[in-house]
Amino acid sequence: MIRAAATPTTALKSPFRVLPLARLAKGGRWRTEAMRSYGAPVLIWFTRGQGRITVSGKTAGYGPHNAIFLPAGTMHGFEMSNQTFGTIVVFPAGVETRLSLPEDPVHLRLREADKQGELSRMIDNLQREMENGSPLAHQAMMCHAGLLAVWIERELLKKDPEDSRPDATGRLAAAYAALVEQEFHSPKTVRDYAAELGVTPTHLSRVCKKACGRPASAILSDRVHYEARRLLSETHLPIKDIAARLGFASPAYFTRAFQHHTGQTPSGFRKVQ
Repeated sequence: MIRAAATPTTALKSPFRVLPLARLAKGGRWRTEAMRSYGAPVLIWFTRGQGRITVSGKTAGYGPHNAIFLPAGTMHGFEMSNQTFGTIVVFPAGVETRLSLPEDPVHLRLREADKQGELSRMIDNLQREMENGSPLAHQAMMCHAGLLAVWIERELLKKDPEDSRPDATGRLAAAYAALVEQEFHSPKTVRDYAAELGVTPTHLSRVCKKACGRPASAILSDRVHYEARRLLSETHLPIKDIAARLGFASPAYFTRAFQHHTGQTPSGFRKVQ
């Protein structure tokens, strides 16, 4: 299971993970739709289905044969229905420089069948090496991951730089998303973030609404409550400690906010997980 702000762990000892997207949605739609990040870089390969994905505060549509690379710590969330299929590749944490992975998110729409097959084969080769447990498997996986990194870079070279350069709205929304990702554990409000970015709360909210369809307060709340649900479902921390960890003034205030956001009390949510 992939965990927010931490490298995913499974029974396998490999530092790589190759998982079907359906695994991400176990436990509820919030696992994919709520704003969160991972502590390792990931590549999401959608092979069927369509919906919207929000990356660094900007929402775009995705469809079949879309590949999305997310550097570690990138806030994101995406719609996922029963008709959505694909794979997520999780790289080892801290491997970005060694593999020359992109520093910024990448969204590729692969229309040519040969490109679609090429990416699928590279992912299959990595997974096969990960699962067979052969000698020198880690070295082989790093080689396959290096080929993936080169493939992504080559596809980026084909794109017009102007197409991926964010406008003022995109830059501000991305800056806000990055700040929230760094500091959502604190008691900071939208007003605090807006002051740090040198804009008014109203302007920040208007920009976020334009970039991703939701106001700044909703992005912040979504990120905080994803982490709350993650801690409630994946740890045995007392609710009062979770409240404190997420910057709430009191457990009672945390309970009210959590119930307003999710429709359940923290204890009720934990019981059904």
